[in-house]
Amino acid sequence: MSKKQHFTANYKKLKSLQYMQRRFIDYLIISFKGIAMGAADAVPGVSGGTIAFISGIYEELIFSISNVNLSLFKTLFTKGIKAFWKQANGNFLTALLLGIIVSFVSFMRLAKYLLEHHPVLIWSFFFGLIVASIYFVGKQITKWNLAVIVSLIIGACIAFYITTLPALATNNNPWFLFLAGAIAICAMILPGISGSFILIILGAYKTLSDALHDFDIKKIIIFATGALIGLLSFSRVLKWLFKHYHNITLALLTGFIFGSLNKVWPWKRTVSVMVDETGEILPFSQVSNLGTLSVFQKQTNEFDTYKTVLEESVYAFNYSEINDYIYPQTMPAIALMILGFLTIFILEKLGSKKL
Repeated sequence: MSKKQHFTANYKKLKSLQYMQRRFIDYLIISFKGIAMGAADAVPGVSGGTIAFISGIYEELIFSISNVNLSLFKTLFTKGIKAFWKQANGNFLTALLLGIIVSFVSFMRLAKYLLEHHPVLIWSFFFGLIVASIYFVGKQITKWNLAVIVSLIIGACIAFYITTLPALATNNNPWFLFLAGAIAICAMILPGISGSFILIILGAYKTLSDALHDFDIKKIIIFATGALIGLLSFSRVLKWLFKHYHNITLALLTGFIFGSLNKVWPWKRTVSVMVDETGEILPFSQVSNLGTLSVFQKQTNEFDTYKTVLEESVYAFNYSEINDYIYPQTMPAIALMILGFLTIFILEKLGSKKL
């Protein structure tokens, strides 16, 4: 089957989904997939796009978003709201977005607590989840050639490089928050690229987290507007790539997921930190004799004074050694890696159901 035939078959299948009769239980499952996507996007380093891909809704999501255009609103005025809703695949988008929003807002607080108090354990779970994701996304590639392999390598290199970038200082400028929303949402729908981690790099994660916590409507609306514009624009790019370069696009996305493993590796050594109050960047060795900021924070119960700027991956036994064998959690971490790995198989089973 040629690339054009493959895309045409997929496109017809996705178009038919807009008009098929889904049951309430089908939309409930879609909402649960949205909950999983929102929870993943709340954790810096994990992509909701990966969850969407594994659970079998990625291409329908991209096609549905890209269909939001002027012709859709023309349908609204000429044929009425029922035809508009059907053309927009409204039931699917509503069920999915409801799950994403509820999960993202609620899980962001839980994620903050887990990342502060049990970072090794939560990263271990997501590391196992992403390792399994590489296989399930990669197996969608129908034909391997040099261009596909090069795309895979390029995607892995780009994602790895992003994970090594230092975080910027917090920025509350409204235009910056708008731009951060547009950039982060593009990352959120790309498998392997974490929208939350992009927000950290840009210095907008704390601003958004505080806005959600304090219900700062102005900042939330500014961020959401940027995200909406970014989403509508970037979904068209992805739709075009899937149409013309299906296997190459899948290889690039698989590379993104592979490269992101550096970020979610559970055992880290902190290289430098930022003093939250002044913005001053210090070598972590000047702050503590321990090797990792999270261990130091848990020891001192002080989570807001310093923020990680640069960190590097180390082996599990090195992690225990540089932190004086405090909270090694090696065996529970390995168990959670396995659980994360198996979770993907469950999501893939759900994704294989005809909804």
